[in-house]
Amino acid sequence: MKRRALLLGALLMPTAAHAQSKTTGKTTSKTTRKTPSKRQPAKPGVKAAPKPPPPPPPREAKTQLIAFNASPFPYRGFIPGTTKPFLDARDAKRRGHTTLRGDVFWEDPTYSDRRSLLYLPPGFDPARPVLIVLYLHGQAATLERDVMVRQAVPRQIAESGLNVALVAPQLALDATDSSAGNFWRGGHFATYLDEAAERLMRLYGARSAGRSFNLASVVIVAYSGGYLSAAYALERGGANHRIKGVILMDALYGDGDKFAAWFAARRRQAFLLSAFTESTREENATLEALLAKRRIPVTRGLPRSLAPGTASFVPCGGLDMHGDFVTRAWQADPLEKALALIPGYGPVHAKKGA
Repeated sequence: MKRRALLLGALLMPTAAHAQSKTTGKTTSKTTRKTPSKRQPAKPGVKAAPKPPPPPPPREAKTQLIAFNASPFPYRGFIPGTTKPFLDARDAKRRGHTTLRGDVFWEDPTYSDRRSLLYLPPGFDPARPVLIVLYLHGQAATLERDVMVRQAVPRQIAESGLNVALVAPQLALDATDSSAGNFWRGGHFATYLDEAAERLMRLYGARSAGRSFNLASVVIVAYSGGYLSAAYALERGGANHRIKGVILMDALYGDGDKFAAWFAARRRQAFLLSAFTESTREENATLEALLAKRRIPVTRGLPRSLAPGTASFVPCGGLDMHGDFVTRAWQADPLEKALALIPGYGPVHAKKGA
């Protein structure tokens, strides 16, 4: 976490089905009445009613901003590795957090937004292999202004052509703070993903889609200050069996050991892509060295495919690129291009129209 100060100003920005029971039976009297029966055999030559077909994929995109119970914030715990409470500042009845720079941000409104952004692109089909992109925005960001508009994350997902569902939690609201909140807690990230699966199912509009969302692989995309939530999700989130890959968008400001340990343990099932500017060049060099100590080969430059076992580092230029990195890293709309390198999830029927 030694270079978190560089982040200042970088962003401006299911259920069981019900079976019908039939009745039949006899009594000892002349009058017969129906009594419950466990199962009524089908009459010869009578076919069972066919199951209703699943709903067709939506022609239009579906977007929702909705409060989660398992949101990153509010958070009333301690800062990891310390006995210091996260909310260490008080002003009358207000509670606040003091950042490493000495700034104080108050719980309301900075750490009280429970909402997450959910997005399903046009043509999304849960009957096909589903990938969930878990997007962690950087500092000084809001979901509406930055993730949806300035960073154009939903549009880039739609134009990737993949069968992808987007989930993006609100972290510290419009504040220069990278705190991970409840993602610091062991197992909380897995709980968040479970809730996300249910809410995506409801957004899609069919209970039959629940299984697809619950079993979907997850790619974590972290931009800038989102690295801290990503690092702790990998170290103690309890969902690494679902993580198919990590994409760091000029986001490696510290905790390289956590990313290295995760990839060393899961590289047969997952990929790692880190694109960076001069802002995080040293930390990326450190992560490369940590992987080299584990005899894990890495490549420089964008790979042909983000297949399991791939670890790629993509240098992209100077610090001036950082603020718009999600839309102009190694090329325009780099997130779209990176997602399109993941095999097995596309194309959907309707590619455009985010």
